[in-house]
Amino acid sequence: MLLKIHPETPSERQILRAAETLRNDGIIIYPTDTVYALGWSIDNTRAEERITQIRQDKKKRTNFSLICKDLSQVSDFTRPMDKSTFKLLKHNLPGPFTFLLPASNKIPHIYGSKKKVVGVRIPNNNIPLAIVEELGKPMMTTSLHNSDDEIMEYMVDPQKIFEKYDKQVDVIIDGGPGNMEGSTVIDCTDHEPTIVREGLGTLE
Repeated sequence: MLLKIHPETPSERQILRAAETLRNDGIIIYPTDTVYALGWSIDNTRAEERITQIRQDKKKRTNFSLICKDLSQVSDFTRPMDKSTFKLLKHNLPGPFTFLLPASNKIPHIYGSKKKVVGVRIPNNNIPLAIVEELGKPMMTTSLHNSDDEIMEYMVDPQKIFEKYDKQVDVIIDGGPGNMEGSTVIDCTDHEPTIVREGLGTLE
């Protein structure tokens, strides 16, 4: 199913349809402020195998991140942050960043019972933020492309994404053209933040 949603003023009805898909253990492809991504509810215990197949990921475990609606929701799934880390996130989110933070025990066991680090995103795009708000919990996410592969041009065109992935996922959201570059990844698990991957985001 292809849902066309305006990125600035998302339709409540369309957002509800996307959230209901996630509640029913569905998988969606949706726009962010960087690349198009795969999303599913944090309590969907059956998603990981499907995601690995969709991405044709050769790794035993794909790296997943959380899409959160705000910093309050981030704090529910991470260990308490020091003031400097909180300030860093507050100044740069929403934005094209993935912050690696110490995980709390609220991360479902399906993603690793001893998982110590979790990536968190608050993208500067109203579509995923509205979906997470309606869902009432974070959305698990990973980029549409395999991290070992380059981002192909078809991955930024919603119609071409639909043609390729329609049979593999439950809903594809057309929120306009995507970007060819991913988020900047910052590791905040040590004393000093470290840029793990350069992307669209430039830290303030």
